[in-house]
Amino acid sequence: MSSVVHTNAHLNMLTHNLLFTISCLLGCSAEFYVIDDRIGLGREFDGIGGLSGGGATSRLLVNYEEPYRSHILDFLFKPNFGASLHILKVEIGGDAQTTDGTEPSHMHSKDEGNFFRGYEWWLMKEAKKRNPNIKLIGLPWAFPGWVGEGTQWPYFFPNVTADYVVTWIYGAKQHHNLEIDYIGIWNEKKYDPVYIKVKKKIRVNSVTEALLTEKKLWSSEDYSTFDDDIGAGCWARILNQNYVNGRMTSTISWNLIASYYENLSFGGDGLMTADEPWSGHYVVESPIWMTAHTTQFTQPGWFYLQTVGNLTHGGSYVALTDRKGNLTVVIQTMTHNHSQCIRPPLPHFDVSPQIATFQLKGSFAHLTDLQVWYSKLDFETKKDTLFQRSSPIKVYNGSFTLKLDVDEVYTITTVNTGQRGAYPEPPKSRPFPKNYTDDFTIDNPPFSEAPYFADQTGVFEYFRNSTDNGSHAFTLRQVVTERPVTWARDADQTISIIGDYSWTDLNVSCDVLIETPVTGGVFLAARIDQGGESVREAKGVFYWIYANGTYKVTNDIGGQRVLAEGLSGTREGVWYTLTLRVKGYFATGMLNGYPLWKNAVVLEPKNGWTALGTLSFEYAQFDNFEVNAE
Repeated sequence: MSSVVHTNAHLNMLTHNLLFTISCLLGCSAEFYVIDDRIGLGREFDGIGGLSGGGATSRLLVNYEEPYRSHILDFLFKPNFGASLHILKVEIGGDAQTTDGTEPSHMHSKDEGNFFRGYEWWLMKEAKKRNPNIKLIGLPWAFPGWVGEGTQWPYFFPNVTADYVVTWIYGAKQHHNLEIDYIGIWNEKKYDPVYIKVKKKIRVNSVTEALLTEKKLWSSEDYSTFDDDIGAGCWARILNQNYVNGRMTSTISWNLIASYYENLSFGGDGLMTADEPWSGHYVVESPIWMTAHTTQFTQPGWFYLQTVGNLTHGGSYVALTDRKGNLTVVIQTMTHNHSQCIRPPLPHFDVSPQIATFQLKGSFAHLTDLQVWYSKLDFETKKDTLFQRSSPIKVYNGSFTLKLDVDEVYTITTVNTGQRGAYPEPPKSRPFPKNYTDDFTIDNPPFSEAPYFADQTGVFEYFRNSTDNGSHAFTLRQVVTERPVTWARDADQTISIIGDYSWTDLNVSCDVLIETPVTGGVFLAARIDQGGESVREAKGVFYWIYANGTYKVTNDIGGQRVLAEGLSGTREGVWYTLTLRVKGYFATGMLNGYPLWKNAVVLEPKNGWTALGTLSFEYAQFDNFEVNAE
């Protein structure tokens, strides 16, 4: 097998050289670059990472069955296998919407604490299991309402907020044996003029004020781009240029993995995609291998050389050393149109084929051969070469020469442990099951969330109903009872979505229990068209019942567009079965198996998720959820 791989690599390199020769018929200039540690070292390298959260971006990952879940985790964290990340940054859940969903807080109220809610604890442990040296970062995006003490600002009472965050750190150690290496204050919030200026110029360059501090500079939430080849080009470019132009010693991708419903905000962003736990399908996208060009051949604690820079005909190179004789050089030639990140706008630049000669001096002058790893994002043939090991390159008289085409990445290194990891192909992609049920009956659930439910405002947790030993002993309960200190524009209602965004005609039913007298209410919904940061504007078919004995059918989550309303006889403390039927332009609702309203006209939306939720931030329970889509 190894000889076949070597032969294929050789053929690909021959093809590369032929195409390069054709592209250089009009002339390619040879340029010289020096790699030298005699003039001193640059800044210490702090690593490349991924961000889980901001928010709920890893929500569906936990619901994958084995072995596929472990395979995905290996591609992210296992050293010398895939992305081999050095850093994992996670959201400290705050019970509020933070881009693609809500992550639960470890303290819904100031009088309680639970360090097993959510999935970030699990994810950190899985990352540590694969790489004990991985660095861990925690950062809040939002806070439970009690932290703000009735305000939307958590720093009117800094001691309260500090205690809240420190409690999370202690919980990580006490309950999960996790040492948190770095902690943040509040994501993307502004405190002083220097911070504001840095945030406005967020990618590739650092402002003078920041450089003059001589402190470490990180790009701690970068990329934010689709995990296709253009996203890979964006990622490959900024991994180099964040240091070349900005002296930033760590770059962290938002997000780690696109593991949330695709039609939410920034669907498909991440280093890879795993948004079908019901099928087991996942895709190891090209950004994984762009990451590997740096992460598999460096480690935090290495140092950049001072001899780094931009290539004369476009692109850039960085060189790093462990100060023990090892050297890694990463070169990228991404073109403007093939490396645009979602934001900010990318000023025009040109890249053309070129010949680059690198002269090794200082402690590297004695090297005679170097390992070569190569990637080519081929936007013409659509046949990429991704993280391929090539034949070692010979160093003659202290120098080596490369023929660089556009949209390429080279790693030239003394490190010989690199590997392109692989597993058998995962199952084929398939839609969310058209017929799905969940009675939420589970003792000691591994996660607090029910499979596939994605909370968009509020938090829905497994609940053991100690007052009911019958058919509703295990339920799903909405547990956020006051508006959080929000990061996004949360709805005034709570909502959790599930299913296939393409669903149009369906039956959905659920048992519901209102817990709040008089003012309480719950809903069951279909054709939900928006979530994430836009959840406040969500439209669909919302079937509400209230504790005051009425019902309502609305076309929006805010209840402004009323399709039907009347008396229902419902009240708090009683279980009811809601059934919603939507077909074509008409919707019908049943209560406990009997028609309550029918033929409400629904002109839009034409499709969307199903959902359940509450009228306000209030306790309510749900059981025996069932959907049958046509």
